[in-house]
Amino acid sequence: MSANRVVYIVLTSTGTYLSKLIQFYTKASLNHASIAFDPELKEVYSFGRKNAANPFLAGLVREDYSSPFFHSSHCAIYTLTVTSEQYNQMHHLVSDMMKRQHTYKYHLLGLIGVMLKLELHRENAYFCSQFVSTVLGHGGALPVRKPAYLVTPSDFEKTEILKEVYRGSLWDYTCESSERSVRTMTTSMDRVKAHIIS
Repeated sequence: MSANRVVYIVLTSTGTYLSKLIQFYTKASLNHASIAFDPELKEVYSFGRKNAANPFLAGLVREDYSSPFFHSSHCAIYTLTVTSEQYNQMHHLVSDMMKRQHTYKYHLLGLIGVMLKLELHRENAYFCSQFVSTVLGHGGALPVRKPAYLVTPSDFEKTEILKEVYRGSLWDYTCESSERSVRTMTTSMDRVKAHIIS
């Protein structure tokens, strides 16, 4: 039987004009969704700004939460337990997409489709929550029971399938995660040294 793995759904509030526009429609405080494959949030993907200083250059990105762009962000982090096969399918899809990263665009028109409850299709284009839902669906793990093109970040907050494990400052979480990683690495090295000496 396959061992279980965990994927992480990260909802953030970046304070950008687009985030505020989405918030006006959804009435939710967290309006950006990302998917992560590790608890330290070192491997996080979404559709958003490719350059923090340029809101018009957007698409598929690997997000760096150590960037000043995220320093004042609030977040909610959710976990979803999946099988190893599901995890690998999702990770493989994102890895393949990243190899063709330049071909993907941000689906701004899709946000209008959400408001109208219509699918406004555009080739190789996604908005953030559509992308996250698509990746989860590819792995056969769908916490939100609606088409990906209608999924909003707040839909992930409402489902009972995801487990909330943190809510607060994104900066605080990533700093604490880094400190935990250092402590774990130090402990592991100490054990190896003790084993060699003994």
